[in-house]
Amino acid sequence: MCDSDESKAGTGWRGWVRLPAPRRCVPAGDWIDLTWPLSPTVPRIASFPPPRIERIAAIPDKPLNITELQMVVHTGTHVDSPRHFYSDGPAFQDIPLERLLGAGVVWRMDQPLYGAIEPGDLERMRPGLEPGDILAIDTGATGRAGTADYDRHASLSVAAAEWLVEQKIKLVAVDMPTPDIAIDRRDAGFNWPVHHVLLRDGVLIAEQVTNLGSLAGRRAEFMFCPLNIIDCDGAPARVLARAIAD
Repeated sequence: MCDSDESKAGTGWRGWVRLPAPRRCVPAGDWIDLTWPLSPTVPRIASFPPPRIERIAAIPDKPLNITELQMVVHTGTHVDSPRHFYSDGPAFQDIPLERLLGAGVVWRMDQPLYGAIEPGDLERMRPGLEPGDILAIDTGATGRAGTADYDRHASLSVAAAEWLVEQKIKLVAVDMPTPDIAIDRRDAGFNWPVHHVLLRDGVLIAEQVTNLGSLAGRRAEFMFCPLNIIDCDGAPARVLARAIAD
C-alpha cells in the first residue's frame, strides 16, 4: 500500500509522544455532536462503497427488529489507528483512552478547492496549540458534502503535518475525507505522506467530522469514541465536543 523505504514492509512506527498531565476542563457550553449520521448517503471517499444497512428482521412479521450493517471502516466520521499504515503500530485495542479524550482547539481555516494548508497558516491560528492538545480543523468541506466539490478538498502539506507533530498534539480531526491531497491530484506511486508523518509518532487522525462552526476559534473538550475493533486500521466513531473556558 505504501512505496516509501521506511514503510515498504509496514514498519516504522516510533511510539507515542509523551504527553503532559491533562488540565481540568471547565465547561462553557453544551456538548455538540461532530458526527455525520450513518446512512447509505453518509459522506465518504468516492471510491468506497456506501454502507449497506439492511433490516433482516422486522416487527410485526418478527417479534423484534434486527439490523445488519456492512461498511468500510474509513467511511463517514471515523478515526485512523497507526495500524492503518504501520503494521508494527497499535490497532484500536492498544490505543490508550487518554489519546481519544481531552482538551484542544477548533480552527476555522477556509480553504479553496485543492487548497494546501502550510505551517505558516497553522502558526497564525488562535487560540494556540498546547502540548497534548487535540486539534479540529474546519475547512468548509462540510458545506460541499454531496457534491463533486467534496472530493476536491483541501489538504495538509507534509511540512504542516511535521509542524503538528512538533507541537506534540495527540489527535488531529478534519472535516475533509482525508488530510492528504485529493485523489484526483495524486501521482502514480502516491504513498499518503501526511498519514505517514502523523501516525508514525502516534498522532491519531479523525476524518469527516462536522458541526464545528459554533466552536471555531475556541478551546474545547473532545470525546472521540471509535469502535474497539480488534487489530483494525480504522473505526467508525461518535465524536462529541463542548466549549471550555480558556
